[in-house]
Amino acid sequence: MEAEEFWLEYTDARGEVHGGPLEVMWPTLFEAAGQVRAFPSYRGQRNFPGWYWAATCSELVGYESRAELGHLMRLDAEPDVVAVASQPFRLSWRYGGRGRRIRHTPDYFVRRRDGTAVVLDVRPDERIEPEDAAKFAATAAACPRVGWGYERLGVLDPVSVANLRWLSGYRHPRVRREPVADALRAVFSEPLGLLAGARAVGDPLAVLPVLYHLLWHHELTTELRTERLSAASLVRLVPAAVKGVGWDVDASAAAVAG
Repeated sequence: MEAEEFWLEYTDARGEVHGGPLEVMWPTLFEAAGQVRAFPSYRGQRNFPGWYWAATCSELVGYESRAELGHLMRLDAEPDVVAVASQPFRLSWRYGGRGRRIRHTPDYFVRRRDGTAVVLDVRPDERIEPEDAAKFAATAAACPRVGWGYERLGVLDPVSVANLRWLSGYRHPRVRREPVADALRAVFSEPLGLLAGARAVGDPLAVLPVLYHLLWHHELTTELRTERLSAASLVRLVPAAVKGVGWDVDASAAAVAG
């Protein structure tokens, strides 16, 4: 049966709760709203909650698992993403206009540079119960009604996560030094090994942080999906025409785009 009467609730920055039909509430800037649900914390819990400082929006964004943290880092490194919000709203609906209302809180709301939005749920494939699958399917049906995309993501591959974790340490704008960045872009206008290129610019201890910063921001690129970053990694300049192309989602992620 098809879900009906999608109702959306969110919490604003002052902590006040607002609600209404999805078709009425969708223009809200959910990237600026508060979390509609707090993360539980208790002794012996098996998940991995925390806060991640996103360079994209200079805000702390929450996560509830290592799988979520991996995708959060990936989103923060995407040139096309300008804001990410955790637990952005709660959807509820009925089937056939009868029975109890079913509720679901998506994991993330993502705003793209062109103003479009995508709603994300992160759940490893092996942890999806039938009730979860039904909620994801209903959310995937709701989002296109208001022009949003929707993706249900699995676990990023370990190599991508390791590279993201390393490069994320250099994501802050304070790492960038423009004279060094200019020199690195010139050196890597032709493909060159990572350490060799850094040495061509100057002392690697001073140059490598800027190089990693440029890799994070996709101004330079190397193979990060299948190979761990190393001194021998072949680095090249990203042409201006493709700088908006970011990190690929691994094959274990299921997506429904709107």
